Formats: sequence, structure tokens, C-alpha cells
Amino acid sequence: MPAVVLIGAQWGDEGKGKATDLLSSRLDYVVKFNGGNNAGHTVVVGDEKYALHLLPSGILTPGVTPVIANGVVVDIEVLFEEIEGLESRGVDTSQLKISANAHVITQYHRTLDKVTERFLGKRQIGTTGRGIGPAYADKINRVGIRMQDLFDENILRQKVEGALDQKNHLLLKVYNRRAIEVDEIVDDLLGYVERLRPMVTDTSLLLHRALEAGETVLFEGGQATMLDVDHGTYPFVTSSNATSGGAVTGSGIAPNRIDRVIGIVKAYTTRVGAGPFPTELFDEWGEFLAEKGHEFGTTTGRRRRTGWYDAPIARYTARINGVTDFVLTKLDVLTGIDRIPVAVAYDVDGVIMEEVPVSQSDFHHAKPVYEEFPGWTEDISGARSFDDLPPNAQSYVRELEAMSGARFSAIGVGPGRDEIVQLHDLLD
Repeated sequence: MPAVVLIGAQWGDEGKGKATDLLSSRLDYVVKFNGGNNAGHTVVVGDEKYALHLLPSGILTPGVTPVIANGVVVDIEVLFEEIEGLESRGVDTSQLKISANAHVITQYHRTLDKVTERFLGKRQIGTTGRGIGPAYADKINRVGIRMQDLFDENILRQKVEGALDQKNHLLLKVYNRRAIEVDEIVDDLLGYVERLRPMVTDTSLLLHRALEAGETVLFEGGQATMLDVDHGTYPFVTSSNATSGGAVTGSGIAPNRIDRVIGIVKAYTTRVGAGPFPTELFDEWGEFLAEKGHEFGTTTGRRRRTGWYDAPIARYTARINGVTDFVLTKLDVLTGIDRIPVAVAYDVDGVIMEEVPVSQSDFHHAKPVYEEFPGWTEDISGARSFDDLPPNAQSYVRELEAMSGARFSAIGVGPGRDEIVQLHDLLD
């Protein structure tokens, strides 16, 4: 089972790091294939909690080679801050590999991200302001800077000059900000070259050779399906492909290499930023889920919007990604709720829709059609087999599984790395 893709099945923050950690002892490589430092994974190892933003979560496992692939945009300052933070806690980061084709986030990307978002006013998307969108825009406009460019000062300078020709006009004449000097950017980037040199390589070839040798590679998506730039709630999305197809373009492996697609889905739903969210709660239950589930962003600290489980979104995710297995996380957060609502369809202006509407306007106006399931009061954090769960918790899981489009292969019952119930082997 050499190539496995792991993706978020809602709007992110589903617990992908926990699932990666569950598999890590059987992995040889963990690959981040999209996004940047605009999303985070929280991984709990014993009494230690690690917040990862740019680095693949496999970096915490000895013997695993972590890879930042070509589909990622890299803020080098953040990269080394994160590396230094892990090394100060005794984590070995020496095996990290970065694609020579990965694009670089610069100071001007961060500046443009922030001023553009403010300029939008009420139409703000809710970006993290970390320069991810502008860096991807430069990539598509063919004025981006790649990791390999840092090793040739002449090429680097030419590319920075070309990028700033237009951007300084925008900053000066539209946003009333100071122009950014070419030397300022070039000198900053060149300061990282020697530290980067042993990390930067042809990661597509590296991964191809690993798969040819029968090694196990996990492709770890940032953000989630409903934030995918093509298949998410556009324009309230991220700037990259967070779906399983993004693992192919974002890493340089062939589509027929992928053997399994694992979708991570919470037992309820959350999202950050603006955009439609049919099951969103504005009452005490929304606060209950946020507080008990510790729903505050790993990267931003922002409180996440919370809502009940949305089965049409799970089915949509299963279809878009070809999900073979779901991992259901945070089931323990629902403990103590007497009746648990689940959205099984939408009411759009009197029309019942069982699937996610293709029209953004319809989705914006969609009202959830709920079924309620009996809850449980027993502490489930000690459950290690499905039979250990209370009958109502078992019933809830099976009901969700039946309406979600793929089998449930593992259930998170607490934040710890061992607080999980495994129903099927995720790699078999």
C-alpha cells in the first residue's frame, strides 16, 4: 500500500495531524502537497502538544522523511522559526526535504494580502494575511519566485524586479503604501541560502524512487475539500487544491500511484473565515462545541464557527476525492448532548436537496433539514474498541457512516495520540 492521500473532508481543522500520527509508524515519507503556513495541525504526543503550520506532521516521527512538495508556497522565515522551535524541544528535523519548484512567499506577498483584504471591506474573504493568495497568484501569472531561484542571485534579482514593477504601482497608487525596494527582498532571501541548500532537491524524483522501491508515502493535504479553490465554497476558499487531485499536481507523482484516500471528518462541523455554512450555530450549542472542542485556530487563534454534522458535505467530499476511508474525529465532544441533530439534506426555497447545490447562491440560502439522534453521557475517552462505546454512540457513528459515502475506519475519542478506536486497517 505505497501511496495514501489524507485530506480534510469539511472546511479544515478536522484533525488530520492525529490521523497522520496514527499511521506514522508504518510510513517512510510524509508529503505536504498544497497550501502554506495559513493552516495548522495540532499533534499530541504523550504530555507534549505540537502546533505545526508549514511542516508536515510526519516530522515528529523518527525514521520518517518529511517533504514539502512543489504545490506548497513557503514562507522561509516561518519555516526556520518552526524548525528552531521543534529542535529546541529535541525533535530531529535534519531529514526535511523541500521541492526546488516550491514557490516562495516574500514580504511583498504578505503586505499585499493584508492591504487587499482591508480594501475589500464587507466583501472580505477572511484570509490569514500570510501572503498565501498573492504568492499563488504570482505562480499562475508566471512572475513567482521558486526555491531554486535563490541559488542564482542574478536570476533571483531579475525575478524580484519583474514582480515589483507592477506591485509597487499598486502599493503606491491604489493602497497608498510605500514602495518595496528590490535589494530589501533579495538580501532577505539570500540570507537563507546556505541553510536551505541541504534541504532543497527534486522531490518529485525522490518520491518516484521511493514508490518504485515499495516504500509507503503519505500525501497530507492542507486545509480541506470545502476550501479547495475549484471544488470549495468559492470565493471563500484557499488558493490551492486541497483535494486528492491536488496531491498529484502538488507533488509530481502519477495519478495511478494513489492506492487509498483517507478523509478526515469531525463528528460535528467547523469553519473559519467568511462564507456559507448551513449548519452553523449561533446559540448555546455553538458555544458548547467551541469551548469543549477547543475550537480555536492552531495558526491564527481565531474562534472557529461551529455547527452540527453535515451529511451532504461528507457525501460530496467522498465523491470529489474518491474517499476509501473516513476517520471520524472528536466524537467525545458530543458527550453530554441529549439529542444530536444531523443535517441530512437542505431546504433551498422550498426545494429539498440531498446533495450540495452547485449554485453558490443556492448553497448560501440552504437551510439544513435535520434528523435527531439520541446522545450519551458516558465518558468515551477510554474506549479502544467499538464495543467499548455506549450503545447510543455506536448508533450515532453507524448512522453517520450510512449517510456519508464511505466506511468509517477509525474514531477519535480524545485529543491524545492513543485515544482512538480503530475499526479497519487504514493501509489495507
